[in-house]
Amino acid sequence: MNLTDGEWHRLHPASPLLRGGIAFVAIAGFVIANLRERLVEIFFHVPSYGDDPLDDIYARGLVGWALLAVLGVLIVIIAVFYLSWRMHSFRVTDDLVEVRSGLLFRTHRRARLDRVQGVTITRSLLPRLFGAAKLDVAVAGNDGNVQLAYLGSAAADALRREILQLASGLRASRDAAVLPPPAPGGETATSASADVDTATGAPASVATGIINQRVNEFLAPELDADVAPPESVVRIPVVRLIGSVLLSGYTVFLLVAGVALIVGVANDAVWPVFAVLPILIGSVSYYWNRVTRMLRYSIAGTPDGVRVGYGLLSTNNETLPPGRIHAIGVSQPLLWRPFGWWRIQVNTASRARSDGQNRDHTTVMPVGKAEDVSRVLGLMLPAFVGDDAALVIRAGLVSRGDDDYSGAPRRAAWLRPFSWRRTGFRAASGVLLLRHGLVSRHLAIVPYARVQSVSLSQGPLQRSLRLAAVQVQTVSGPVIASLDVADAATAVRLFAEAGADAVTYAASDTSHHWSTS
Repeated sequence: MNLTDGEWHRLHPASPLLRGGIAFVAIAGFVIANLRERLVEIFFHVPSYGDDPLDDIYARGLVGWALLAVLGVLIVIIAVFYLSWRMHSFRVTDDLVEVRSGLLFRTHRRARLDRVQGVTITRSLLPRLFGAAKLDVAVAGNDGNVQLAYLGSAAADALRREILQLASGLRASRDAAVLPPPAPGGETATSASADVDTATGAPASVATGIINQRVNEFLAPELDADVAPPESVVRIPVVRLIGSVLLSGYTVFLLVAGVALIVGVANDAVWPVFAVLPILIGSVSYYWNRVTRMLRYSIAGTPDGVRVGYGLLSTNNETLPPGRIHAIGVSQPLLWRPFGWWRIQVNTASRARSDGQNRDHTTVMPVGKAEDVSRVLGLMLPAFVGDDAALVIRAGLVSRGDDDYSGAPRRAAWLRPFSWRRTGFRAASGVLLLRHGLVSRHLAIVPYARVQSVSLSQGPLQRSLRLAAVQVQTVSGPVIASLDVADAATAVRLFAEAGADAVTYAASDTSHHWSTS
């Protein structure tokens, strides 16, 4: 079955259950277990004389009626799930991804393929037991994403590949399917000979084949091995990952809170126990989630962009196509400096917010060494590579001046007494690099073709010191490309040159149609 044939298709049969049905069943079971005596009185009109209402049902000979009631409830639940599945469909054409859903209130969402910013496959723990995965098509604009929850794992991989090919400008052939026809639920069918016992010649059990397939899915964070190279260009040791999470501002806050708790208890105060103790207990969940979410991290180049994967129990694999990264930020918190660790984040048009909700999706390298930074930047900026690029990046990360970056004048120390030496910019190979920060080091890299606008500002203090500020504006995100203090004449020159270069590079840029460029 070709899922990009322009026809309407349905999701995995277990989709209604995975989208919230299990929670409903769990809540219903909890309510029934705690209110069963009251429910017996309501539905059977008999008071309960024993300690257990189920004993009353058996004693009065109402077991059959009770089973019929349970069966009726199950039939209603199954009917609702079935209707929900029947009314939820999608189709992929040469130009659009469309999703229709809803029983009482119908919704119809469309995503233009030429505005696709990335495609993510999420395999949470429970859907993986059913062999299902969620496909998230990210498009430009706020709340513009289209989700297909859920598809069979193999079908999700195949559909991602087809969507990225269509988004690249390559129109896939509709005459022949790329993969064998998927079995019900979107799983790819396999030949009968694949399940034959080589010793006896008898077909292997279906259950054994399903179990083996699920085990392989759990062990492999990326199923589409033909598209994503199995070898990641960056490997993060578990010790480094744990250390990066512990050496954070949240840990400093917990230490202060712990001291406050100890001081309060020592002075017979009760309020610190109720105010601080829940925070300390909740921090265990915070650290566990942060570490397990970034385990098995991988990043590699594919024909359709950069593939970023991570996750232990729930895996996430996102493909960032060429031309969709609007800005790259490399940062180093103060506590990471003795270890030489860095973090890389990006701005994309589909991640408009910079809050914690999108932090994981905008982070392409949670922690790595300086050489890891060069490897990742080589994937995201293939035109900006080589020994010269490595020197430029190195200077942007650790240098404090006296290099090829255009820095701030000494009089800028009146406004930036500690970081004025590190404040500077440089243009190289179609990108603009801006660095700043001393306590927490930051390097912003903006491809000229992705620049939205350039602004020049000068406040009264800056005017008196003959200084000015320049901001290179891209789509919203965690990366802020700005130069807070610069010589006024230099800032005017940067403003004019950056604007002109942005127009020139944007006019000749074809990276968004990478299969036809």
